[in-house]
Amino acid sequence: MTAMRVTAGDPDAPAAGSAAPETLAELMANALAIELEAAERYGELADVMETHNNPEVATLFRRMQHIETLHAETIRNEMGWTGAPPAQAASLGEPEGPETAAYDDVHYLMQPYHALEIALAAEERALAFFTGLARAAAAAPVREAAERLAEEEREHVELVRQWMSRVPKPDHDWRTDPDPPRYTD
Repeated sequence: MTAMRVTAGDPDAPAAGSAAPETLAELMANALAIELEAAERYGELADVMETHNNPEVATLFRRMQHIETLHAETIRNEMGWTGAPPAQAASLGEPEGPETAAYDDVHYLMQPYHALEIALAAEERALAFFTGLARAAAAAPVREAAERLAEEEREHVELVRQWMSRVPKPDHDWRTDPDPPRYTD
């Protein structure tokens, strides 16, 4: 039997070109890789915000990094892995995991609301990814674990939405730099 292929354009599908995992270990190895990559990216984004003297957004990205790190640790603990998983994660068919925030979405003057928009988009992509895997999985243990991971991502989506409701929406001119760089020859 060949693995079912899915595409990113389908809202119920994992990343383009990826196949549904055939074993629980493969699914969880992918989930671990996704969480670790997301944590790493949030850390990088926090570093960028600190460099640009935007501590409020840096703190928010550090919080997201911590949450993703906890998710990775939960997966390791559930699987009994002390380090990397014993089997390599299958390629997700994309250069980055579905929960990885894009650098292109970051601006040095962004506000907490913007950081939460980035986090929400990442969580929604992860939700769609695991929902698609659950639908595509042939083995019951893989399907059940993917459904559980999708439910966790659904909870994360709701959590980020709650956070967004507590921070002010930025003004329309938020990108205006009151002290722009001056270049001289």
